[in-house]
Amino acid sequence: MSRVRVDEDIRPLSEFRAGVATFVKQIHETRRPMVLTQRGRGVAVLVDVQEYERMQERLELLEEVCKAEEQIANGEGIPHEDAKSRILGRLAE
Repeated sequence: MSRVRVDEDIRPLSEFRAGVATFVKQIHETRRPMVLTQRGRGVAVLVDVQEYERMQERLELLEEVCKAEEQIANGEGIPHEDAKSRILGRLAE
């Protein structure tokens, strides 16, 4: 995902309401998120659907990595060679 451009991607909620279609088009074309503000404070972030799905996939992967790290810290892991043998064995079946 591209970084937010402060001069283009932070807009008041009232401005968004008045031109929803234009803003959605901008988000889709630039692939940059848009921050909506209300009374000068951020209240929402809009992202393109494809970017959102990519973010969700990355989050799921990171959650799996964190879970694996916890398991290793608790002594629940198995050596690399054992894991490799198990996987190769299942693939051979």
